[in-house]
Amino acid sequence: MSVSKRLREFLDTHHTKYVVMTHSQAFTAQEVAQRLHVPGREMAKAVVLKLPKGLGLAVVRAPDRVDLERAGAALGGEARLASEREFADAFPDCELGAMPPFGNLYQIPTVVDEGLAQDDEIFFNAGTHTEVIRMTYADYAAQVEPKVAALTLARSAT
Repeated sequence: MSVSKRLREFLDTHHTKYVVMTHSQAFTAQEVAQRLHVPGREMAKAVVLKLPKGLGLAVVRAPDRVDLERAGAALGGEARLASEREFADAFPDCELGAMPPFGNLYQIPTVVDEGLAQDDEIFFNAGTHTEVIRMTYADYAAQVEPKVAALTLARSAT
């Protein structure tokens, strides 16, 4: 499988600048960042949530954990992590767990963590476990129009 056809067509139709990068197979956002030699804070991961009215996407930096209470408040309902079974059919052109943070392409509301929204560039899965897209955050935001909110759990000072 290669870059999500839906994603590639969407970006090309909207004349969005992006770069496709290939890496050895990796299954977590942190592993992908390591393989690409980019800071984990620049690697965006899409976390699928189960809401009372369906699914939602919380997009955070690779090392961060989603605060379900905050994410639920931003998406308008109580949230919990969705199981793979609950979201497998929602991203038919993507490998399981490699969906891009483009909920708008799948009719899924999307919220981005405010920290990630301050980055100049972001990297994210392109629908496979071996390809990533790099683009400016401004272009991403212009295409997805995500809600922006504080979504992550506070880190302990250690």
